[in-house]
Amino acid sequence: MELDKLVIPQFRDSEPFVELDPTGRYGRYNDLLGSGAMKKVYLGFDTETGLEVAWNQVELERFSDNKEEIMDGLLSEVRLLRNLKNEKLIHLYDQWTKKKDNYTFNFITEHCTSGNLRQYRQKHPRVSLMAIKRWCKQILKGLEYLHTHEPCIIHRDLNCSNVFINGNSGQVKIGDLGTAAIVGKNHVAHSMLGTPEFMAPELYEEDYTEIVDIYSFGLCVLELVTLEIPYSECDTVVQIYKKVTSGVRPQAMNKVKNPQVKAFIEKCLGQPRNRPSASDLLKDPFFHGINDDDENNNNNNNIPCFR
Repeated sequence: MELDKLVIPQFRDSEPFVELDPTGRYGRYNDLLGSGAMKKVYLGFDTETGLEVAWNQVELERFSDNKEEIMDGLLSEVRLLRNLKNEKLIHLYDQWTKKKDNYTFNFITEHCTSGNLRQYRQKHPRVSLMAIKRWCKQILKGLEYLHTHEPCIIHRDLNCSNVFINGNSGQVKIGDLGTAAIVGKNHVAHSMLGTPEFMAPELYEEDYTEIVDIYSFGLCVLELVTLEIPYSECDTVVQIYKKVTSGVRPQAMNKVKNPQVKAFIEKCLGQPRNRPSASDLLKDPFFHGINDDDENNNNNNNIPCFR
């Protein structure tokens, strides 16, 4: 039989689509990539490009008491993603609402094959400092784009579970912009949002600028070099709050033996007026020797970075 006459069925018994988007372009598999308080993310497939995608789904019926508020937040994220074009941010492809049966909001985003950076780092406990620097530089480039965007955008929930990676290329992208804030010329925001372990002290006070993302970035660096989530020694959010607002560093800092790494993290965790911008950090000696062309270079020596 000639190969060009073969017909590949759209639905396969081994991996059938359980759902299609209204146009029939995107199919959803039952493979769950991740889930949170609001949404589930499934593996999807773009039949036009032949690429895997992330199918994000929110069952709005679960939030019957504040459905409109949830929907407004989701639409804000989608509108934001549609207008952001940067290789260090997760791309949005499409979105729609399904009102039949269970009322769901769906949106299709880029799929990073190796999941989030926290999962990836835990999967690969032995990694060089050079590799971690490459990941961090890419995160900073994403933050620089957000912070210098007109208008300025504050992520507000940057942590290693909201940063995604393609493990075969080393490409890192920032995602989950659902809590991002668009701020005016004064760059000031006021609502308290985020993951407690990664929230800057001034964020708890509900008066802050984009520099809160730099604080969160510093704690991402700490997690990447120690394999420990900051403030994991705390049992409650209240305990975390007391330590953060008192300026007490996470116990994980004691694991960082490399003076250069420790100084870089401390620079990110400093007082807001002394905290450098993403653009400033990209010029920091910490990244000397990490060229743009080297970010995806996987030729690393495997020296643990906290020794």
